[in-house]
Amino acid sequence: MKKTLVTILVILAVLAFSSGVMAQRYVVGTNASFPPFEYVEKGEIVGFDIDLVKEIAKLQDFEVEFRDISFDSLIPGLASGSLDIVAAGMTITDARKEVVSFSDPYYSANQSVLVHEGSEEDLTVLFGSNDIGVQTGTTGDTWVRDKLVKPDILTGELRNYDSYVFVIRDLANQNIDAAVLDKPVAETYSKNNPVNVVAEVITGEEYGIAVGKNNQALLKEINAGLAKVIENGTMDKLIEKYFE
Repeated sequence: MKKTLVTILVILAVLAFSSGVMAQRYVVGTNASFPPFEYVEKGEIVGFDIDLVKEIAKLQDFEVEFRDISFDSLIPGLASGSLDIVAAGMTITDARKEVVSFSDPYYSANQSVLVHEGSEEDLTVLFGSNDIGVQTGTTGDTWVRDKLVKPDILTGELRNYDSYVFVIRDLANQNIDAAVLDKPVAETYSKNNPVNVVAEVITGEEYGIAVGKNNQALLKEINAGLAKVIENGTMDKLIEKYFE
């Protein structure tokens, strides 16, 4: 009897241990050149989105692993199954909703126009033969193509980059005349680079966390965690930390 009791206790201990280490683990794709939402600091991916997803994971009892890849590879990563979640300041659009599912919106933003700090240009830099830089696959990229290039308002070159870091670098070196990128990111870059924000383009975009189109169970978990983050005051703390 004593031996049987010991055996039962051992089995229970093993089960308890197993349940503690078998928490679901998800791979989160991001593009860490988008401060303050995601960027690299001392070799670690940090930022608003990173903290937000970590908090959601903690509240919903799952684990996350972050991978830094190019922005235009994020949605294909969800489609292929190499990524489970995308948290990258990604705008919710009808086109994207055809191939992925988005969480409830967690941030609203517009686009900003930046020029070199020595430039005398304003919003009119988007007209005529000027060269404009954007990050491939972003809202800024789509907006410039649809609103400026197609109707021949912009007759200069639209230059695409894999990262906002490269866009800002070329603008700072005066290799392009202007850049179009998300407002909070533009404001962050303008603090530490020789570039200025000269205009805001009202696009009314909202950011969401993306999952695979058919992964409704995970989407439900993320939305539940997001609601808790908002309700318990953590969202306000994150906004204060990164934007104020």
